[in-house]
Amino acid sequence: MREFKLIKSNTTLIQFVKFGIVGVSNTLLTALVIYLLLEVLNCSDYLSNAAGYVLGLINSFIWNQKWTFANKSSIKNTFLKFVLIFIISYAVQLGNLFLWLNYTSVNPYICQLISMIIYIGLNFTLNKIYTFKTHLS
Repeated sequence: MREFKLIKSNTTLIQFVKFGIVGVSNTLLTALVIYLLLEVLNCSDYLSNAAGYVLGLINSFIWNQKWTFANKSSIKNTFLKFVLIFIISYAVQLGNLFLWLNYTSVNPYICQLISMIIYIGLNFTLNKIYTFKTHLS
């Protein structure tokens, strides 16, 4: 039983590292799309932001489903779960940010970083246990 827990925790660590790699690449893709739409195509701030995040969300889903969690479930159902977890995680992050910004004297950038850490932890955990859940036999 101890060996199973060790293997399981190593799997979770590997998945978390992969999740982080996907997150970094996703952030770069999102930033690039926003930049190109704003600076090259002269699109509005909001259109550029929305398009960047939508492409980032799709990119993140594909890589996390295929590589991070190696999930073979229905793409449609899994994607809907992924979007739901994104909305929940983002809402928690935004609420946390609001509290830090409005009820503490902590530097606003530090507030952003704290909220990002909460988002990453919650998003990874919920995606692992809900979106990309695997059943052990």
